[in-house]
Amino acid sequence: MDELRIAGLPSIPPLGLGTWQWGDRLIWGFGRGYREDDTEAAYRAALEAGVRLFDTAEVYGFGLSERLLGRYYHACSPRPLVVSKMFPYPWRFSRRALLAALRQSLLRLRMERVDLYLLHWPWKPVPLEGWAESLAEAYELGLARAVGVSNCNLAQLERVARVLARHRVPLAVNQVEYHLLERGPERSGLLEAMRAEGIVLMAYSPLAMGWLTGRYSLENPPPGRYRAQRYMRHKDRIPALLEALDQVARKHGATPAQVALRWCIERGTLPIPGAKNAQQARVNAGALRLRLDREDLARLEGA
Repeated sequence: MDELRIAGLPSIPPLGLGTWQWGDRLIWGFGRGYREDDTEAAYRAALEAGVRLFDTAEVYGFGLSERLLGRYYHACSPRPLVVSKMFPYPWRFSRRALLAALRQSLLRLRMERVDLYLLHWPWKPVPLEGWAESLAEAYELGLARAVGVSNCNLAQLERVARVLARHRVPLAVNQVEYHLLERGPERSGLLEAMRAEGIVLMAYSPLAMGWLTGRYSLENPPPGRYRAQRYMRHKDRIPALLEALDQVARKHGATPAQVALRWCIERGTLPIPGAKNAQQARVNAGALRLRLDREDLARLEGA
């Protein structure tokens, strides 16, 4: 099985699991179509299938995602890597808010330190360099084994890297949206620059919030206004891409979701798809065993 290494952490299979859905009622409908026992089953199924990284954030479910992940983490073996993120709310006027937020996340996770801690967005009022100083401090205090950012463009990434370098702290990860409908990190040069520096691109929403699973179409979009409208700027591309995903999936006896995730892996990134239940977790993990050839990649990228 393929492996990927995040700076400062053990090598893992190149697929994680994102837990935005765990506790989120507004966008994902937690408590209606799925509940806590479903998310626990997803956690266990993902572990059994070889997934060794779980991503959460203080803002997911207003902390419920972290509490659920912490509960499952302590109840199951083996222990995966855990990632969490600090959200720069506009009332967080001091860079010290990052350490305070991290400590609260650790309480919810019931952990003494987190494997990887990220700044969720590069937003003010604190300058990006200030947040970077606090990430370095979190690393130096042993509260995080590795640190990184999320949603940073290349210029922002370079600003953070310069601050961390002064502390001799590696910039491990930049978590951004990346999938077959959203290839901005390629066009901007971000992905290439990160590869050159050994910074892992952690791809969130790698299934485009359900659009790339094969379950939906322009005539039958994902439920909820946000998910249905999120990618309408790509509506002219969606039918051809869904057809290409289906063709490649049928060729390999796989699902469109597995093909979409494997494409991310083939690009050298670490996709973190969500899973509401055990079945979704198992299907997603099947991407680890799939292989795409050059013809497959050309068909997907040309759609």
